[in-house]
Amino acid sequence: MTAYVTDADQVCWALPRPVAWRLEYTAGVPCDSFWVRCVWDTGNPTRPERWVRFSAEHEGEQVFAGVVDECEVSISDRGRVLEVSGRGMAALLLDNEALGQDYLVATQMDIIRDHVSPYGIQVAPGAKLKAVSQFSVATGSSEWSVIYEFARYYGGVAPRFDQEGRLVLTKWNDNRTFVVDDNTPLMELTRRDRRYGVLSQVLIRDRWNGEVETVTNRDFAAAGGQARRIITMPSRSSYKSMRYSGEFQLDKSASELVRMEVTVGQAFCVRPGELVDVNRSGLDWNGRYRAAVVSVGMDGGGCWSRVELAPPDFVL
Repeated sequence: MTAYVTDADQVCWALPRPVAWRLEYTAGVPCDSFWVRCVWDTGNPTRPERWVRFSAEHEGEQVFAGVVDECEVSISDRGRVLEVSGRGMAALLLDNEALGQDYLVATQMDIIRDHVSPYGIQVAPGAKLKAVSQFSVATGSSEWSVIYEFARYYGGVAPRFDQEGRLVLTKWNDNRTFVVDDNTPLMELTRRDRRYGVLSQVLIRDRWNGEVETVTNRDFAAAGGQARRIITMPSRSSYKSMRYSGEFQLDKSASELVRMEVTVGQAFCVRPGELVDVNRSGLDWNGRYRAAVVSVGMDGGGCWSRVELAPPDFVL
């Protein structure tokens, strides 16, 4: 992998060949992140304190774009070592507060113009989100929360970033599937069942007319789950939006009920959101999953990918 940094003057510099690195990709939340360690000799013309952007390439393909958060140079009897870390381009939307405003009708172009483009972020092709009437941006909201609400709650699309640092506003692409079978160089496999945080019931209350809509996760409730939340909706919410919000909250809370983590001795074998078929001999958890988080790295043991798998219909 080749790593690059860009300074405040928009000059791009190639870093020395990394001796260790780690790139973590998510399906939208939380933010992607990176960490790189390399030998840092004296006499380098660029200054780490002026670096603002990071990118990486692997076999001629861009595999990361993000924001530099921290640089560290350490000196010991083994020489000088540089460590650079940061987050993906979503950091710009997370770190910046949106201007509170009301849209009579908010279109995709409006949202991108006001909450994405000002930060130099490009949008991947294919986005076709419907316009939303009476869309409001609350004061104090992050730019990311604006994008998430517009795309996820109204458009049914989980916003995320690709390896080139572009905002993706399309549904999952199920055309590519990674297979974990007996021929895969498996290093470790772990399954986790976590009940904490899973909701059994959501009550949606309209504060103005007093109507209450109840939505229940029947499978979890039948398994002994007891965790209720009450959501108060604004007066303009329709019955449909109330119902959808309740079901969405249930599905989102249940998204981490079952997770499986697979570590293989390959780099960049799968991307977040892609399907993964697990078919190993003697395994009770074979089936189809979706990659929720992917970590790719290189250390003394070579290259590896650690993939956190969720049910294929999990909700972000």
